Amino acid sequence: MSKKEIDKIRKGIDKIDLQLLYLFNRRAELVLEMAKTKVKIGEKLFDPKRERDVFVSITEKNPGPLSPDAIVRLYERIIDESRRLERTEVYDKEKE
Repeated sequence: MSKKEIDKIRKGIDKIDLQLLYLFNRRAELVLEMAKTKVKIGEKLFDPKRERDVFVSITEKNPGPLSPDAIVRLYERIIDESRRLERTEVYDKEKE
């Protein structure tokens, strides 16, 4: 593999990283919107059934090469950060 080929692959990865960055932030915006709505109507923020459904769905739809376990670990992190965002941006502000 030549340096030129490596640079081309890296540019592809960089492009995907920017897309992921946009998508992660867009997902976070929707999480905040949903959390604010749940607080407004008196629903709990945490929905264990929904979380289980997400994990089942993503592992069933995963085409690879990442293993289902790897996908679950990635989503666990995404969901953890979503919960942190809900707490700091919605729940804590509602208590103020």
